Amino acid sequence: MSEEMKNEFTFENPEYRKTYWHTCSHILAQAVKRLWPEVKLAIGPAIEEGFYYDMLSPFPFTAEHLAQIEGEMRKICKEKLRLERFELPRTEALKLMEEKGEPFKVELINDLPEDAIISFYKQGEFTDLCAGPHLDSTARVKGNAIKLTACNAAYWRGDSNRETLQRIYGIAFPKKDELDAWVKQREEALKRDHNKLGRELEYFTTVDVIGQGLPILLPKGARTIQVLQRWIEDEEQKRGYLLTKTPLMAKRELYKISGHWDHYLDGMFVLGDPHDEEKECFALRPMTCPFQYQVFLNRGRSYRDLPMRLGETSTLFRNEDSGEMHGLIRVRQFTISEGHLILRPEQLEEEFKGCLDLAKYCLDTLGLLDKCTFRFSQWDPANPNNKYEGTPEQWDEAQRVMGQILDDLGVEYTIGIDEAAFYGPKLDIQYKNVFGKEDTLVTIQIDMLLAKQFDMEYVDTDGQKKFPYIIHRTSMGCYERTLAYLLEEYAGALPTWMSPEQVRILPITDRAADYSYELKEKLFAQGFRVEVDPRNEKIGKKIREAQLEKVPYMLVIGDKEVESGEVAVRNRKGEQTVMAFDAFAALLKDEVETKSKEQKA
Repeated sequence: MSEEMKNEFTFENPEYRKTYWHTCSHILAQAVKRLWPEVKLAIGPAIEEGFYYDMLSPFPFTAEHLAQIEGEMRKICKEKLRLERFELPRTEALKLMEEKGEPFKVELINDLPEDAIISFYKQGEFTDLCAGPHLDSTARVKGNAIKLTACNAAYWRGDSNRETLQRIYGIAFPKKDELDAWVKQREEALKRDHNKLGRELEYFTTVDVIGQGLPILLPKGARTIQVLQRWIEDEEQKRGYLLTKTPLMAKRELYKISGHWDHYLDGMFVLGDPHDEEKECFALRPMTCPFQYQVFLNRGRSYRDLPMRLGETSTLFRNEDSGEMHGLIRVRQFTISEGHLILRPEQLEEEFKGCLDLAKYCLDTLGLLDKCTFRFSQWDPANPNNKYEGTPEQWDEAQRVMGQILDDLGVEYTIGIDEAAFYGPKLDIQYKNVFGKEDTLVTIQIDMLLAKQFDMEYVDTDGQKKFPYIIHRTSMGCYERTLAYLLEEYAGALPTWMSPEQVRILPITDRAADYSYELKEKLFAQGFRVEVDPRNEKIGKKIREAQLEKVPYMLVIGDKEVESGEVAVRNRKGEQTVMAFDAFAALLKDEVETKSKEQKA
């Protein structure tokens, strides 16, 4: 542990927080081994919020097991065990883990480079393979501020062909009241969880016989996404984008040119034998770029055609691990506001600025921008899997140019090493769900490589043929993921302009029912989404149900309203006012056209 860290024993210091949680993961593993020595240990890192440990157990862990483990962890904290680091030569390290019967640790040691330092941490009777760092004693961890939160399945090393492990998640704080506050916050998060809300409000569902990561959008979800899609496509058209519509699959030969066949094959759904070169083989598209390039290649191009901005509402397919599936956030089929800009090098900064401006406008309109962060995702020249195309010189130049652009635009960002696409660096706009799990919402990528692979040339002002630069970008990102974040951000009460049902008319009498349908037709003719609830139920029940379904506006219509031509307007907060029907229609029109996040009545 650095001297700086020793002087900052506070959760405000992210390094100390990470060290604290890493130590908790070892306490978790020690507790499990004390209770069930037959369990085999895999890995146990600190994560963005808390820690976990992967284990191979002969039985599934239940809530009762987790409670037992928590109790044992508290005992270990009270025992004030010193954490002592030591190093061993490879032969001795392997022997130690073999004697302890830990096959996953043996595998990890065997995969380390020959010159790697093989270190261990010992606390009491427990020893674990680990690079550290750790706290100096289990006494530093507050036992009654530890909580094990979940246990999920996880493949060893993320490989679905390997062992299925159990991953126990936990959280811990230096003080009990901090844990209590976290628990309260998590309870609120559970209420907002789109996976719960989206099903209860009937935005989407999943069906076992269809499969994981393949959600069915119900009428409400489909309507909201249609509204968002029309808005995005119209906005892109205003900004000079050309609309394309390309196939959902292609022969492997296309992906070989783009590099996806070499770098992304495991993430693709392949139709046919990928290794049989004698037979035709197709794959569903994981991204649209190689398809849209064919638009540029349709005929000869000159500098006058550039920049060429191509946009498409693309359905994509990615073979995500089953353990990664989560509601609408992580799926195997999704729709994205994808686009590619083909341009001259001197146009790069201005076009990148336009892409960023569009993304920020979209996220701000949705009400998500304030919670977004920016990550400059770069390559890792030491990546052992050779996942990148191009030379170090090309990557250095691409990242230099992109860094300069981001600095010129005043973008505050963090750097993510080994987070780049295989063909270039990118700006990732990150967002966290209600549980703190971060995913990429929007991405803008600079590509100086693929145009040459596809022989994409244009005739420049000097009459010479040159290769363009390409920007890969999304404007709002994945529609399904965005809908998930919107449901969580607004707790299901979406702003009126994107709500699948904007007005529900509630007649009190039979006479009022006929008038209610007249009002519906008038509002429908103005482009609003309106329903009538004609059921012979008490008006209080109708109002409660509309509020529970998060309908923005209810019009309560009785004989008085029929005679006066006015409407009793009730919003989903329970506030009520009476106004002329035309005044309400004008107010609704203004709220929708301005894409207001707040109700105006």
